[in-house]
Amino acid sequence: MAAMSQPQAPGGILAEPARRPSPRAKLLWALTAALSWVIPVLALLVWMIVDADRRTVQLIVLVVVVVAAAFSIGVVPLWRYAVHRWEITGEAVYTRTGWFTQESRVAPITRVQTVDTYRGPVERLLGLATVTVTTASSAGAVHISALDLDDARRTVAQLTEIAAQHRGDAT
Repeated sequence: MAAMSQPQAPGGILAEPARRPSPRAKLLWALTAALSWVIPVLALLVWMIVDADRRTVQLIVLVVVVVAAAFSIGVVPLWRYAVHRWEITGEAVYTRTGWFTQESRVAPITRVQTVDTYRGPVERLLGLATVTVTTASSAGAVHISALDLDDARRTVAQLTEIAAQHRGDAT
């Protein structure tokens, strides 16, 4: 995986990372959101069964829950996919994440301490992985989420190779 040449913003910082997560990221984020709505929906159903005296309030809550769930399952994953980007160069790891609040991170290679791969149950089901780059920074680790498993493995190998060339103390 070769570093790509990108337009640079003032100060030499990458204007926009070039790579996207896997297209299956949209499904991952939709499934994760859907799973997060299971308990609220079940609680609402139990309330509707147990307390038949408050149907008007229950229907209003049901409409609110359905609209919020539809937004978080149907819209947010597409929005996140449109925003999320990442790139690795010989100098740094660049990420842009978020959907409502967006964050851009630049982690210099000389600050990289560890590179890890994480695969939760839904990620494993979809053949995806998250690469976490821990740096000597108070801002915390940089996460490159929803990569195809092969891309994640190549990314870890590339970061390991680049970091080995910069034999600093990562502090």
